[in-house]
Order: sequence, then structure tokens, then C-alpha cells
Amino acid sequence: MMLPKKLFYAVEAVLYIAYNAGRGPITGRDIAERQGLPSRYLEQLMQKLVRGGILRGVRGPHGGYLLAKERRRITVGDICEILNDKDDELNGHIATPLGDTVVMPVWEAAQKQTVDYLKQINLADLCEQAFNKHIRRDSEEKMDFAI
Repeated sequence: MMLPKKLFYAVEAVLYIAYNAGRGPITGRDIAERQGLPSRYLEQLMQKLVRGGILRGVRGPHGGYLLAKERRRITVGDICEILNDKDDELNGHIATPLGDTVVMPVWEAAQKQTVDYLKQINLADLCEQAFNKHIRRDSEEKMDFAI
């Protein structure tokens, strides 16, 4: 079972903001360029995350996105729940007794286990993993200059 691409890109974008938090607001355009995505596509996801309380939008010429709360208080599961497509859920539209009584409980159990697992992983954990894997922050890359 694969999670939707939009969840992958959204988690990566929020992690990018968390990992590079010291440099101020980060524009959606910057993140979209790094991910190789159209900025309009990513902006839609980012706006949902703002409305869901994961990100905070900053307006103005130096605007962009910041985390709305501490890294340790945002889980991958939180991001997934906000971006979950409610139109894609079954919501009791099972037409057969076999689907309703046999398949649906399996589906619900798998979904619950996935969500429970993702709720255990917070952005602070992921930032620590990135640091331990020697992934440079943007602020470190931009400090290379000569006088």
C-alpha cells in the first residue's frame, strides 16, 4: 500500500521548513523548486496546512511559511490527517455484505495501524535524522562567501 504522492511532498515541504527554521519564512516557490514541483500544486497543499494549524503564513516581501508550533508537537500523522482526501473515503458506501463485514474491518485496521505509526514520528525526530545523515541546511550552504 502506497501513500499518495501529495502526502510525501507535503511532509517533505514541512520538514524542509522545520529543518531550515533559523533562516526565517521560506517561500512556497523555493520549496517547489527544490522538489521539482509546480508552485501552484505545492501552494494548495501549503494553504491546507496553514488552515490546519501546521504552518503559519507570513505576508510581505520577505514572507513565506513558518511552523505554527514546535517541531516536536507536529507529527507526520498530523500532516496526513489534514491532507486526507475525505472524498476518497468509503464512509459506509459498501454495497455488499462481504465488503461490509469482511473487507472493511481489514481496511480499517490497516488504516489505524498506519495512522498510529505516523503519529509517533514528529518533525524533531526527522530533523535529527537529517542532521545525523549530514544533510546540510540551506543556511549553511549560503554562508559560503569570500571578501
